Amino acid sequence: MTTDRFEVTRQIAASPSTIFEVLRSPQGHVDIDSSGMLQSAEGDRVSAVADEFVVHMDREALGDLPMGRYDVTVIVTGYERDALLEWTISGTVQPPIRHLYGYRLEPSQWGTLVTSYYDWSQIDDKYREAGIFPVIPEAGLRATLGILARTVESVDRP
Repeated sequence: MTTDRFEVTRQIAASPSTIFEVLRSPQGHVDIDSSGMLQSAEGDRVSAVADEFVVHMDREALGDLPMGRYDVTVIVTGYERDALLEWTISGTVQPPIRHLYGYRLEPSQWGTLVTSYYDWSQIDDKYREAGIFPVIPEAGLRATLGILARTVESVDRP
């Protein structure tokens, strides 16, 4: 059976607001990335659907496609303060791929239950036929949540 979506969840000992501050920051995405592709970012913290920022990427970290360094624009598609951040990207590859990344945050007695997801169910047929999805493995989402936990748990103990 195949799937077009990964979801992983981790309990993090920090408040939803502390975690959300990292997630809405362009540099925060670079800081917690486990893939090694995100090199740096430019732009303001996001605060609404349709907000955007630029991420400077290096696909060589994955060793799968010889894309080298390139930029993507992150476009926020879902936003609920301290609860949800979802985005897609647009960049040098056209038409836009239409894959989604996101985080859901739920307060818990130990801090926050954080769910990270990656959804490629709406990708253009051109990319589906190329057989390159998922770009990020499920283990990559888990590793990023581990880095997020390490980043925020030293700052905020509920």
